[in-house]
Amino acid sequence: MSGAPNLSRLAGFIGELGALLDRTDDEAEILREGGGLLAALIATDDWLPDAYAVPNPARYQQYLLHCDSRERFSIVSFVWGPGQTTPVHDHTVWGLVGVLRGAELSQPYRREGEALSPHGPVHRLERGEVEAVSPTVGDVHRVANAYDDRASISIHVYGANIGAVRRSTYDADGRGKPFVSGYSNDTLPNLWDRSRPVPAEAAP
Repeated sequence: MSGAPNLSRLAGFIGELGALLDRTDDEAEILREGGGLLAALIATDDWLPDAYAVPNPARYQQYLLHCDSRERFSIVSFVWGPGQTTPVHDHTVWGLVGVLRGAELSQPYRREGEALSPHGPVHRLERGEVEAVSPTVGDVHRVANAYDDRASISIHVYGANIGAVRRSTYDADGRGKPFVSGYSNDTLPNLWDRSRPVPAEAAP
């Protein structure tokens, strides 16, 4: 990205999402209205700092962008190198995924007896599109970069401090293996330095 990132866009999203959670704890409402807020955020690609958009050739990266002070939600940039994919995994909390750059492939799974089986076709999520996950609407999937020759980036919002949530990956027989993802970064974007004016061309 050329020029300074327009972090006021991300800060505004954080404020709006926090206000939504102050107003309601109804998951369907959060996913519907929060999905609209995330779609508005990713509609313009001028705000993600370069440091949180760097792929790693070994594995996908999960960079923490913000965590609510009460851990009601967290925001991460998921950076996929060419051809990278997750194992089959769950989330245990509500989540929203929006593609900022590139595209993703998402294969939902559901349990049939003791095993997990693909549920429906692979869904291709294009730039600007948002989808929801949660134990109530579908929580187990496998995700991959849709491209094998370039990186893709998605912005994820979860209803917890997702890097500290005990979750599971699953093998072909549906056996779960617990994991806690953590984060790929040790620092956060500085959203709150208002001493530097936002360039007029980048203002919301």
